[in-house]
Order: sequence, then C-alpha cells, then structure tokens
Amino acid sequence: MSILLLGNLDPKTTDEEIGAFLVKYGLPEYNGIEHMEGDGTRPAVRLTFDTLDDDSLDKLRERIHGMFWKSHKITAVVMRERFN
Repeated sequence: MSILLLGNLDPKTTDEEIGAFLVKYGLPEYNGIEHMEGDGTRPAVRLTFDTLDDDSLDKLRERIHGMFWKSHKITAVVMRERFN
C-alpha cells in the first residue's frame, strides 16, 4: 500500500475529477481518498493505492508533480514510512 499527497488543488475539484486526472496520466485508480483539513488556501487530498509500492508510485508521481491543472500548479508527494 502506498500513499500520495496531492496538494494545491482547485477547491471545487471533485473526487471523480481527481480520479480521472490520475488515470489520464497513467496512475491506477485510487482505493481511498481523504480530504486534508487546512485553511482552504491550498486544498490537498491523501490518496491510498493498494496495488502500488512506494517506489512505483514515486515513478508515476513524476508525471503529475508540478503540472498546471485547473489553473493551479499541483504538488504530488509520496508519503513514505519514516522508519522501516
């Protein structure tokens, strides 16, 4: 299982739009989504992928990190275990 933090999203973006965006750029469909709380200026979601390991997800992450999508430059970060 791997976790991707996708940040600086347009606040009006739906879960379905996020899924379609990821699949369009070669990522598999996510298995879980959690909207991160904050002050609302840079909305983020935490996506869980049951079928990917961290290294595979990191290679796919490179396809979308820094892209402009819906007038926002999005960030994509793989959340790794701190201690193995």
